[in-house]
Amino acid sequence: MHKITLKTDAEIAIMARAGKLLAHVRDETVKKIKPGMTTLEVDQIATKLIKEAGAEPSFSKVPGYHHATCVNINDVVVHGVPSSQVIKAGDLVSLDVGLYLEGFHSDTSVSLVAGKATPMQEKFLKVGREAVTNAIKEVRVGKRIRDLSWAMQSTVEAAGFSVVTALTGHGIGHNLHEEPAIPCFVAQKAKYTPEIVPGMVIAIEIMYAAGGSEVVYKNDDGWTIATADGRIAGLFEQTVAVTKAGPLILTK
Repeated sequence: MHKITLKTDAEIAIMARAGKLLAHVRDETVKKIKPGMTTLEVDQIATKLIKEAGAEPSFSKVPGYHHATCVNINDVVVHGVPSSQVIKAGDLVSLDVGLYLEGFHSDTSVSLVAGKATPMQEKFLKVGREAVTNAIKEVRVGKRIRDLSWAMQSTVEAAGFSVVTALTGHGIGHNLHEEPAIPCFVAQKAKYTPEIVPGMVIAIEIMYAAGGSEVVYKNDDGWTIATADGRIAGLFEQTVAVTKAGPLILTK
């Protein structure tokens, strides 16, 4: 296992600036998502906003990936590659976007419905938001990663949905993906997960589904991961710094 890289106050201040810019990019992009757009058009909006902020897209630094965002529709959980796919009214859309500023990454994601949501979709999205909020409440010195994982898993499962166990959140800093892994579930063997200490910066991400937790590669692009049963999936993520005073949400 690689070492967890703790950040100094000065580094967290840079990451806070990156997170604030990224939150603006996320929120402004979401406002523009509507039926009839392509997922590539969504990506182009986010790319333009990142560049206008004087930053770079984090995701385009990942080897082999050429976009600022992942845009996931309905059954796609993560890594949906922006394309000519048209967003239809009633589609559940997840936007995942990262921003790189002054040597540091920030990462966030959000799910929404294009057009009018059904009551079931509204409940599904509310549970995802609550799962991340409950996990962030556990970001306190002396707690363990397992406490965050259980907060997400218990919130989702209490509502009758399932967490995706093939993917995890992650530490973040100079690299987009760092230690520790932040699962949204408690693995049977995870008795001694890392302790939460000041200076950690983590991307807390809930990946969950209306049906079963199994996922598959959806097509031959090598990126797109979808639910095996074709039911809808959701995604919410915040970049959070650990301070002695408690959690500091950088992408609020």
